[in-house]
Amino acid sequence: VPESTRFRDGFRLLREGAFLRLFVARGISTFGSSMVFVALPFAVLELVGADAPQYVGYVIASASLSQLCVQLFAGALADRYSRRRMMVVADLFAALAQAALAAMILGGVATVPRMMVACAIIGVCFALHWPAAFALVPLVVPKHKLQPANALISVAHTMAWGLGAAVGGVVSARYGAGVVIAGDALTFALSALLIATLRSAAQPQETASSLLREIREGFREFISHRWLWTIVAQFSVLVMGFQATYAVIGPIVAARALAGVQDWGVVSLGFGVGLVLGGLVAMRVRVARPMLAGTLCVMPLALLPLSLVAPQGLPLIVLAAFLGGAGLEFFSVNWSTSLHTHVAPEALSRVSAYDVVGSMLFAPLGEALAGQCVASFGAPATLKAAALLIFAPTLLVLLVPKVRRLRARH
Repeated sequence: VPESTRFRDGFRLLREGAFLRLFVARGISTFGSSMVFVALPFAVLELVGADAPQYVGYVIASASLSQLCVQLFAGALADRYSRRRMMVVADLFAALAQAALAAMILGGVATVPRMMVACAIIGVCFALHWPAAFALVPLVVPKHKLQPANALISVAHTMAWGLGAAVGGVVSARYGAGVVIAGDALTFALSALLIATLRSAAQPQETASSLLREIREGFREFISHRWLWTIVAQFSVLVMGFQATYAVIGPIVAARALAGVQDWGVVSLGFGVGLVLGGLVAMRVRVARPMLAGTLCVMPLALLPLSLVAPQGLPLIVLAAFLGGAGLEFFSVNWSTSLHTHVAPEALSRVSAYDVVGSMLFAPLGEALAGQCVASFGAPATLKAAALLIFAPTLLVLLVPKVRRLRARH
């Protein structure tokens, strides 16, 4: 039976200094990253030409692949050392990498290999940042406030994502992607400053003989929850299809059939608004079976690639993105809260790292192949395949009893 909570009870968390810093840092960083996510594919297309879409996939995939390569070690490091300091270091290096990429583009010396190297460094920074950031939340807010805290952080993330996408589209169209990427470097630096001044509770730690042993122990905790690893397996395929659509094929279709980066910014804004709505609903409504409800809400993600198969105008594409975003964020908040309340606290960073690795396992492959498949088979056929990759595993994971029956812990 759904349980509701008052919005004002959730927003009271913003009066707490540590949580407020985390909330603002997440929003600022996401705003910059969203701008780049919109601008970067068009920067590559401008460099190589519209007839070579495969290079968009190569540049985007370089970040995902480098993140995957170090993610498990990053999760173990975040459980062993200070999560807060790890986030600060990751944000500072990301700021430097984005500044270098912006300088290359603005200076006219950017090449595909150089862009891939810069994106690979940023991918490593994301790997270091995410498990530490995820596991920092229970150290900032008490357990009974985790649901509204996760919802508020998601709202900050999603509002910033939508606004950043719209701003990124406009600024990139008027001033170029280099300016957008330089702005992202600044947001990483500001995020690092906010996190550096944040105070949190003592971090629970396990004593292990080696980093590899901690990684193995994290894996044992990960596979001990059937609902967890089966949903991660679902997302390994789903993310492959969605990332191929959102990061590669969508911008290519926008460049060919829409008004380019500005229209794709509007689509991304629609996705962001949907994310905000999903986060607000998740803040208000608590469900007894969070993974059942969340998984059902993920299915509309398949609407975005289907809406791009034969574009019937920007409003329908924006609507598809909106519905997909709303469902995804409702799932995301319930997923985060389920991890926070069902997984051993001392292994949380490592488990979240396995979550990221598993969920993104095929994302670089999807991103790298997406542009090549568009060049070889056309965008419509590639988009239909992407929609199938989103919908089919989501339907199959509902056959797992542990997913359907997992009960919420508040």
